[in-house]
Amino acid sequence: MTTTVEAGTRGETLAAQALERRGYEIVERNWRCQGGEIDLVARDGDVWVFVEVKLRGAGAFGTPEEAIDARKQARLLHAVQMYLAEHELDDAAVRIDVVAIELAPSGKVRRMALYQDAVWADG
Repeated sequence: MTTTVEAGTRGETLAAQALERRGYEIVERNWRCQGGEIDLVARDGDVWVFVEVKLRGAGAFGTPEEAIDARKQARLLHAVQMYLAEHELDDAAVRIDVVAIELAPSGKVRRMALYQDAVWADG
């Protein structure tokens, strides 16, 4: 049986590998602040990309995408603002991407989807 932490680590590793194949540079993993966490911090050219990774095993309730609800989006936006402030990136080009991964019963990747610019602040 895989723990939630192990599953999260596996999902982040799979996502990081896929993003690197697309030309992203992974800068940091599991950056934490009070009230939030960013799974992957990356660069896509001149753009700082903050990546939320959601992995669901076979038979899990709902899709990975469904886990990115309004509350999760608010926490992500907060964490991104904290990261930008801490790293003095006030004028940086920024986006938030989501990587959704579903596993087959065998443990192999059934589906992986990248959603670029998936989360943004209103107004």
